[in-house]
This record gives sequence, structure tokens and C-alpha cells, in this order.
Amino acid sequence: MEDLTPRQVDILRSIIQEYTESGDPVGSEILEKKYKLGVSPATVRNEMVSLAKKGYLKKTHFSSGRIPSAKGFRFYIQHLMKTKDLSTTDEVSYKNSIWDERNQAHRLLQQATKVLAQKTGLLSLSTTNVGDIYYSGIANLLNKPEFFDISLSRNFFTLLDQQNYWERILDRFFNFDEDILYMLGEEDFKDPSFESCGSVFGEFEGNKIKGIIGVVGPKRMYYDEISPQIRYIAHLLGDIVKQQGL
Repeated sequence: MEDLTPRQVDILRSIIQEYTESGDPVGSEILEKKYKLGVSPATVRNEMVSLAKKGYLKKTHFSSGRIPSAKGFRFYIQHLMKTKDLSTTDEVSYKNSIWDERNQAHRLLQQATKVLAQKTGLLSLSTTNVGDIYYSGIANLLNKPEFFDISLSRNFFTLLDQQNYWERILDRFFNFDEDILYMLGEEDFKDPSFESCGSVFGEFEGNKIKGIIGVVGPKRMYYDEISPQIRYIAHLLGDIVKQQGL
């Protein structure tokens, strides 16, 4: 896969799994103890250095461990991630929770955004090409260690009110072949203060409106669980707005 050896792929997968769970920089010692990599700690350290040189890992200033970079997460999402299927029960729950609001676009999106925040434990946001923006779950973000950083939280909450920013995210779908858009850190948010952030967005389109719905949270979110939920709620909204002529 790309420029990685099978061993490096295994190590990168293990580092992403560990970092997603703990939020702490990952060292070779923890990899040796928890993951059966079949190589010595010295080999693991050497491979981690190689992964860092290739841009898949980065070193933090306060620890000898490494954390996945945006490139590392993107490689994982594209090549290694096995998404968890949304259960029929969850699909029915999503549909039932927004169905009563199907006749009015603003109420539908407001409710869908609220439900998505509740089910993912992240901040949920939706916006449309007619200038609407809805978000829910601010308290969810403030429970995440990354957002204990007052500067990050202030900058992000300021961003929530900048409609033009989210319209540009919507515009990215016009020439985008995938149904899910991942934004990972500084590279995609276009701001170094959001390096520790990640987001997942899906697109929906009716007769009159086009929009996106998704979540924002730490870059180390569980993409395998989040992605199928975003995909489903976006497709569900698309079906509803088309059926209702919205």
C-alpha cells in the first residue's frame, strides 16, 4: 500500500487504535505490551522513525511517543478501516426520530442535527445552499480533552457562526466523487489551531435545497463507527427532501 511495508502498516494500525482509545502519544513499549507485532521493541522504534519520516506519524514536544498525522489517519480511513454496519434498530431509530418533521426543511434539519449529536456524542452540524446552519452538541465537545484547550474551543465556537466557511465545505462536494468527506487537522481546516480536530460530512440534495450534515470532534474519533452513521443520515435526509419536494 503506497510506500509502506506490511510491517509498517501493522504498526501504524496499532498506533492509530491505541491513540484513538487513549489520546496519549504512543511509544514502542505500549505497542509491545498490548499488540502482537512479532518484532522486537527496537525494530518497532526503528519502524516508527521511518513512519515519521514518511509523514504518517508526528512527534509531540512533551513526550517521546508518537501520534498519527493527518496523513496517517487518511491512510487508515482509505485502506485499513473496516466500517461497522449500522444495525436495523439504529436505522429505524434515526428515521423515527426525524420523520415527524419531514414537512418543513428547517425543522427536519434542526431535529436531524440534534439527533446526530446525541447518537455520536460529538458536535453535529448541518448547512444548506440557502444559508441555513444548525448545530448541536457543544457540551459534547467540552467533554473531549482536546477541547479543554480554551484557545481551540474559542476559535472553533467562533467558526460556528461563520456561514461562509461552512458554505465552502458544501461547495467542496460539487467536484467530489465520494459520498463522505473527511476533514483532518490543519490541512483541511486551513487553520493550525484546528490540528487536533477532525470531521466527517455527508451530502444530501432535494429539489430545492442541497446541504451537508456531519460531526466535528477530535481527530482521533472512531471513524469506523461514525462514518456509517453520517452516510445513513445523509442518505435518509436526501430521500426525505426529495419525497417532500423540498
